[in-house]
Amino acid sequence: MHVLKVLFIILEVVVLFNLLIAVHELGHFLAARWRGLKVERFAIWFGKPIWMTKINGVEYALGSIPAGGYVSLPQMAPMEAIEGKSEGASTEPLPPISALDKIIVAFAGPLFSMGLALAFAVVVWIVGRPVGETETTTTIGYVVPNGPAFKAGLQPGDKILEVDNGPVTKFAGMGSSITWRIVRSEGTTIPIVVERNHERTNFMVTPEKEVTKAWERKGLRKIQIGPAQTVKVDGVVTNSPAAMAKLQSGDELLEMNGAKLYSPAAVEDYVENHGTNKIDLKVLREGKTIDVALQPEIPLGSTTEKAHTGILWDAGKIDIRHPEPVEQVTSSVDAMFSTFGALFSRKSDIKAQHLGGAVKIISIYYLLFQSEQGWRLALWFSVLMNVNLALLNMLPFPVLDGGHIALALIEAVRRRPVSVKILGYLQTSCAALLIGYMLYIAFYDVQDVLPMHGKDKEPIELKFAPKPEPAK
Repeated sequence: MHVLKVLFIILEVVVLFNLLIAVHELGHFLAARWRGLKVERFAIWFGKPIWMTKINGVEYALGSIPAGGYVSLPQMAPMEAIEGKSEGASTEPLPPISALDKIIVAFAGPLFSMGLALAFAVVVWIVGRPVGETETTTTIGYVVPNGPAFKAGLQPGDKILEVDNGPVTKFAGMGSSITWRIVRSEGTTIPIVVERNHERTNFMVTPEKEVTKAWERKGLRKIQIGPAQTVKVDGVVTNSPAAMAKLQSGDELLEMNGAKLYSPAAVEDYVENHGTNKIDLKVLREGKTIDVALQPEIPLGSTTEKAHTGILWDAGKIDIRHPEPVEQVTSSVDAMFSTFGALFSRKSDIKAQHLGGAVKIISIYYLLFQSEQGWRLALWFSVLMNVNLALLNMLPFPVLDGGHIALALIEAVRRRPVSVKILGYLQTSCAALLIGYMLYIAFYDVQDVLPMHGKDKEPIELKFAPKPEPAK
C-alpha cells in the first residue's frame, strides 16, 4: 500500500510539473501558428527524445533530460545546441519574419505562464490554502541558548515588529517575513524591534552562518530563533515517561517549571540539557488546568544516551484561508523581485548557487503532496512556480524568451536582422552557459534531496522499557 501511495505521489508531481512547462510552450506554439511561423518540434524536456510522433508536419517529443521544454522555431534563432536537429528540418531557406512577430511569439510563453498562475490562484481562492502558525505570528517561541539572538537579549514571548528597518508580518516565507529579512540583510548587525511587556525595545543582533563544506551550498544568515506555536500533544509513545505521566493526545502544555511555554522546542531543549531531571508541567485538558510531573528517561537501544519524554508533538494549528487571486500573483511577483534584488546585490549573501532548479522544484512538490493538505499546498506553490517561470524567462539573456525579445528590438532599431553567423555563435555559447548553470544548480539540489550521511541519528522509533503494574 505504501508503494502505491509513493507511486501516486510521483505521478501527481510529474503531471503538475510538466503542466507548467507544457502551458508555457503552448503559448509559443499557438503564437507561432497565429503569426504563420514554421514549427518543427514541440518538446517537453530536453535531450534526445525517448518518445516522438509527428502530426501535421510537427514533431511532438518527450526528451530524456527533465529540465524544461521548447518549441523549435527555425525562423526565430538557431537553437540546435539545446533542441537538437529535427528529423524533418527543412534544408530550404525559410522566409524571414518581422521583429514584431518574434516579440509576439517570445512573449506568448511568459504570458501563458502568468495566465496559468492566475488560473491556479483562482482555484486556491476557491478551495483555500493551508496556513500554519509560522505565517500568523511574529512572536518568538524559542531562542537557541548562546546563539546570536540569545546573546543580544531576545527572549521567548517577544513580538518582533521590525527586522533590518522593515516591518514584518509573519515568521517564515518570502516577503515581509522575519526569516527573509534576516537572510536578506547586509549589515554587520541586524536592528530588530520587539514588543515586550507592551513596550517597544530595540536590539542589535550579530547574525551567524552555518559552516559548510566546499561542495555544499554556502550557509545563509540566521539568528537562531523559532516561532511561537501551540505546545500540544499529538500522541505518546507506549511505556514512555509521557505515558506514565498520563499525558493524552490534545493536551496543551502551558508552563514548564513555572515558565510559560511558547514552543515544543523549549521542552526538547530542556531535556537535552538536563537529562532525566523531573519536569513540572501545567497542562490544559478539556478546559481544565492540571499539574503533571514528567520524568524523562533514556530509550532502550539509544546510541547517544539522550533522554526523551516520549511526547509526539502536534504540528500546530492549521487554518484554511482564501487569498484573492490578484493578491497571490502580486505576492509571488514581489517575492521574485526581492530574490532578484538580493541576487544582484554585491553585499548580499544570496548567490546564484542558492537558487533551485528542476530537481529542487520536483522534490518540493513531492514533499508537499505527502502532507495531509498536500494538494492544496501544491496548487498554491504552482502559482509561485508559474510566476517564477514567466519572470525568469523574461530576463534579456539569449536562449531565454527575454533574449529573443531583446534581439528582436535590436533588429527593429537596426532595420535588419542580426547576422545568422553571429546569432548562431551567441545562441550556442549562451545555451552552453545555461546548461552548465542548470547542472551546477542540480549538483546542489541533489545534495539537498539525498539523505544526510555521517551524522548521529536516534532510532526512528523510540522504545521504552515496560513499567510494572502498580500494586493493588
